[in-house]
Amino acid sequence: MSTPPRALIIDDEVQLRRLLRLALETRGYEVHEADNGARGLSEAVFRKPDVILLDLGLPDMDGRQVLLRLREWTETPVLILSVRDQEDVKVAALESGADDYVTKPFSTAELLARLTVIQRRAKPAETPVLHAGRLSLDLSQREVLLSGEPLRLTPIEYSLLRLFMQNSGKIITQKQVLTTVWGPNAADQAQYLRVYVTHLRKKIADSGVEIRNEPGIGYRLQVRAE
Repeated sequence: MSTPPRALIIDDEVQLRRLLRLALETRGYEVHEADNGARGLSEAVFRKPDVILLDLGLPDMDGRQVLLRLREWTETPVLILSVRDQEDVKVAALESGADDYVTKPFSTAELLARLTVIQRRAKPAETPVLHAGRLSLDLSQREVLLSGEPLRLTPIEYSLLRLFMQNSGKIITQKQVLTTVWGPNAADQAQYLRVYVTHLRKKIADSGVEIRNEPGIGYRLQVRAE
């Protein structure tokens, strides 16, 4: 007997969650709920849903923040539910990694059809733990271990290491690193990058990996031959 698909609803409106639960369970989904962003992120880690329905107007954080956190470790399809129908809001959500956007109120028929489409084109789930040398990085828990022991990193150092480990062995341009970690307006702020890479190198000196300079291009995370 096949396992039913799992849906996670992250929305603070009780009545809407009830409506969605009824519609999804009728279609054979196993449904889980969260009424704020923090709980939604925890449920996403624990439940490993096949699809996430995410409200932008959550009580503890903006739904776009939740989306960005999700996209650090998973490609699970995300359907945005929101009363906001401004074009710039929709574009921002899609650029942050949403797969589709539905404006409230909506028909359940349309919602279910859109869910079917985004699940059909979904990528295979990404392994949430990365390994390189003696380093392991848990994308869902935002935790880094060095030889099995927790490694304390600042948020920027963590973001840099995550990017390097996700692209281990590949050259990443300086501009790519800056815009990914600091945002699109930081492309010319090379001094920030040099400082943080220096700090990160010191913290992972005994990890069996090194962050190499690629002159005139950028950086490469390389596992040392031992």
